[in-house]
Amino acid sequence: MKIFAIGDLHLPGGDDKPMNVFGAHWDGHFDKIRNDWLARVTEEDVVLLPGDLSWAMQLKDAMPDLERVGQLPGKKIILRGNHDYWWCGINHLRDVLPHGMYALQNDAMLLDGVAFAGSRGWTLPAAEEGEDFKIYSRELIRMELSLERAAKLKASRLVMMTHYPPLDEKHNDTPVSALIEKYGVTDVVYGHLHGGSLRGAFNGIRKGVAYYCVSCDGLNFQLRELAPVETKSGE
Repeated sequence: MKIFAIGDLHLPGGDDKPMNVFGAHWDGHFDKIRNDWLARVTEEDVVLLPGDLSWAMQLKDAMPDLERVGQLPGKKIILRGNHDYWWCGINHLRDVLPHGMYALQNDAMLLDGVAFAGSRGWTLPAAEEGEDFKIYSRELIRMELSLERAAKLKASRLVMMTHYPPLDEKHNDTPVSALIEKYGVTDVVYGHLHGGSLRGAFNGIRKGVAYYCVSCDGLNFQLRELAPVETKSGE
C-alpha cells in the first residue's frame, strides 16, 4: 500500500467557478490531477484529501465533485476544510459517499496497519480570547479525540491530516504540534496555503515527524507520495 496526498482541489460545486482567476496555472487543474492520479495510484493505495474539496454550499451540489473523485483508483480519505460548507452531519455524509471514500470526523481508521486520524484545525490565535481562540480550542478537542481513537488501534504508523498548518509561520511549536508529539504521530499532511503563502510552508522532518504541505497548486497539481510504509501481515 502506498499513501498519496493532495489537498484544496476547490472543485466547482455545480457553479461556474473557474480557478484560473487565481492564475493561468489553474487552467484545467483537475484534469492535471486526474491524469497524474490515474498514472500512479492503484486500488490498493490510499489518497488523503485534507479539505477544501468543493466550493459547493450544500451536499447535493457537492455530490458531482465527490463522485468525480470517487471514480478514481484507491481508497480516498477526506477531511473538512474551511470552505467545505457542504459538509453535513457525519452519518448522512458517510451514507452517501461514493464506494471507497471515507470521511474523518472525531475518529480514526485503520488500513493495512496504518492509522489515519485528523481534524480541520484553525488559524493560530494571536491571544487567548476572541472567536479564533474559541474555534482553535474546539478543534484541539476534536483533534485529540481523533488521536485518542487512533492510539487504540495500535497501528504500525499514525498519519494525521489537518487542513490548517500545524506549526506557526516560523515553524515553531504550537498546541497542535504538542498533540502530534504526545500521540506519536509519524506523518502530518496539511493544506490551506496557496500562492505566495506556500513559500513559508514547512515540508520535512521535525522532531522525528514528517510534515507534508499538499495544497494542489504547490504540488504542480500532482499527488505527493508519502515515504513508504511498513504494513502488518494479515491486515
